Amino acid sequence: MFRQAFHVTYTTARRIVIGVVGASVLLLGIIMLVTPGPAFVLIPLGLAILAIEFVWARRWLHKLREMISQRNADSRAERADQHRRER
Repeated sequence: MFRQAFHVTYTTARRIVIGVVGASVLLLGIIMLVTPGPAFVLIPLGLAILAIEFVWARRWLHKLREMISQRNADSRAERADQHRRER
């Protein structure tokens, strides 16, 4: 009985701590979109922390990774096209 109560308490406390820390980092990143600071580092970091416990954050992080990957691929393709045109 004690083990079960401890497990429930530990799981809940862990989820709360991860939620608070992740939300704080994410909020700082969002604030840094309009103020000086590394917003584009803190936002994915906050989502990664939240993704440890929350499925919705995992989905957002996955979408963000796909968007960044696609943007990088488009940029590489555009530079390659420009290089071919210059020759």
